[in-house]
Amino acid sequence: MLTKTQAIVLHSLKYGETRLIVDMFTRSMGRQSFIVSIPKSTKAKIKKQLFQPLSILEIEYDSRPKVQLQKLADARLASPFSSIPFQPHKLSISLFLAEFLYYALRGEQQNEHLFDYVTNSLLWLDGQQDRFSNFHLVFLMRLSRFLGFYPNLDNYQLGDYFDLRESMFQSAPPVHRDFLFPEEADKVQLMMRMDFPTMHLYRMSHDDRNRLLEVTLKYYRLHLPDFPELKSVSVLQELYH
Repeated sequence: MLTKTQAIVLHSLKYGETRLIVDMFTRSMGRQSFIVSIPKSTKAKIKKQLFQPLSILEIEYDSRPKVQLQKLADARLASPFSSIPFQPHKLSISLFLAEFLYYALRGEQQNEHLFDYVTNSLLWLDGQQDRFSNFHLVFLMRLSRFLGFYPNLDNYQLGDYFDLRESMFQSAPPVHRDFLFPEEADKVQLMMRMDFPTMHLYRMSHDDRNRLLEVTLKYYRLHLPDFPELKSVSVLQELYH
């Protein structure tokens, strides 16, 4: 079945001299892997530059449910970025998010709301001149809503602990070690209430930001099977000294 849809590039790998294997999250079919032929001709419509991490594409392919690698027929940029590839801080954030989403969206089925959330978030970042240093934290926290383990913030009271396993705030610490003490639990619930336009109002030190990232990634590892340590974290942690 010929399928046209938008897609977000998560990862690409060279396969032979003129082909790529590209993992994408598509709006209409969820996570898909593609075999992409890259002609050597400079006039070719499909160029390997299209498949940079987090590029938002319009693609066309022959969808075959039982085939592991779909064959891409056509691709073009749907929403070209004007700043993310050229601004070092934004580029570091985008490379981290691409690696994160590559693992977080494994096996993800069609979810148009999730696709739109990721796309709209990236376009917001691309258009922002400043005040985006907390972007990756807010993005990850709000993403958990779409993956099924966003905590109930209505139950939060000052002084609560946060149980990372059960995704809940509670007045006493759980019997296991995967929890946050009240001071850090308060920071987490505050960041979870923020969105991109308001997140700059919450000022954090470099160490606070890295600690919150560490906690958030642990939270995902507890809820997503086989979620690995990410190679790009060290680069992200060097930002905003």
